[in-house]
Amino acid sequence: MKTARGLSIGVLSERSGVNIETIRYYEKIGVMPSPARRASGYRVYEAEHVRRLHFIRRGRELGFSLDELRGLLHLVDGHSYTCAEVHALAVGHLRDIRRKIADLRRLERVMSEMAARCTTEQIPECPIIDALFEMRPIGGRTASLAADRS
Repeated sequence: MKTARGLSIGVLSERSGVNIETIRYYEKIGVMPSPARRASGYRVYEAEHVRRLHFIRRGRELGFSLDELRGLLHLVDGHSYTCAEVHALAVGHLRDIRRKIADLRRLERVMSEMAARCTTEQIPECPIIDALFEMRPIGGRTASLAADRS
């Protein structure tokens, strides 16, 4: 419900699309500023809290970590950011996204190769289980995958 002075945490949650427990967590870690409190101790939020939660939620949807968002919000809160600073952060994040995509493609290839080796028969040995027990890092093709194909 809307209070005489601001919004309750439930209304803030509804308007922002962010879970109540998540809002409390964001306050605890300092991503959200602490709201004013009524004499009863209830939190009272303002429109700026809704706006900030939309910013955080959208940033999370775009894959920004809470630390990255904290950095962006620090620039915003200080009103001292330049487009160049924000651009640099965005380009760094884009680089991380591209690295993750490359990692996922590599994992897809390895999993596909492992699945292709499986005969689906009931035998005491399973190539997928064997590959998971290997103690080598997965990079490109594992040695056993390459050796089995030779």
